[in-house]
Amino acid sequence: MLYTVTFNPSLDYIVGVNDFKLGLTNRTTDELMLPGGKGINVSIVLRNLGFENTALGFTAGFVGDEIKRRVVEMGIVSDFIDVEEGISRINVKLKSIDGTEINGMGPEISQDKIEQLMTQLEQLQSEDCLFLAGSIPASMPDDMYSQIMERFHERGCKIIVDATKDLLLKVLKFHPFLIKPNNHELGEIFGVELKTRESVVEYGKKLQEMGARNVLISMAGEGAVLIAENGEVHASPAPKGKLVNAVGAGDSMVAGFMAGYLATKDYKKAFHMGLATGSASAFSEFLATKAEVEEVLKQLEA
Repeated sequence: MLYTVTFNPSLDYIVGVNDFKLGLTNRTTDELMLPGGKGINVSIVLRNLGFENTALGFTAGFVGDEIKRRVVEMGIVSDFIDVEEGISRINVKLKSIDGTEINGMGPEISQDKIEQLMTQLEQLQSEDCLFLAGSIPASMPDDMYSQIMERFHERGCKIIVDATKDLLLKVLKFHPFLIKPNNHELGEIFGVELKTRESVVEYGKKLQEMGARNVLISMAGEGAVLIAENGEVHASPAPKGKLVNAVGAGDSMVAGFMAGYLATKDYKKAFHMGLATGSASAFSEFLATKAEVEEVLKQLEA
């Protein structure tokens, strides 16, 4: 079974505004509201690619109710833990200025709710995959990911971590199956600027030496690099296409890579599947469908 955990899910309000101006009233030209959070994005893309999975995490208030409703509407099994205090996030993402977002804080998560999640994860078995993705609320301990990995990694399940800085570094000693920093996050860890596919290989290998089994580095328009545990290194420019909405492209890459790996056990094919899935989402109004991924995949396998 595949499980995703989104500690701080959201409703993403994605809007387009022509000629956005600070200090003035701006009106949207188009808008979209979707359940968000990196783990939920992974769940949606896995489902689109034909992989059933269960979405876990914490939700609160009427926003949390709407997140759950929309997730179930998309055909995803969900088992979110209800938090009585506070409200789940509404994140505003301004499509017209790429990368411009206003993200909410989310509710406070108490220790008893964290233990409730741990109880849910007790069902993990050796053939399962667990995706830990995204930020955690400020009320949670900053070693939350490593607490989970310390408790469950010896079960032999594949744990995939898509996080930044300390959240990521603290899990490496527990040998996550896959981590996916982007080139900027990788550079921040080591205090360097990484702009080319060639330049990230050295530093990706350092994360592997620190414990990660496979390191997948996304580089937006520059493509991606995979440093696999069997010694293979794969690099590719980004597929050609028109950028429509970059929200969720990195999460899509993670989902696509694991879908490719679980289907083939071949790292090169998994890498191409991940890159194609991330790109297909970037070329789409919403997260990639299977048909969209297959169309982009033709570029990489030509």
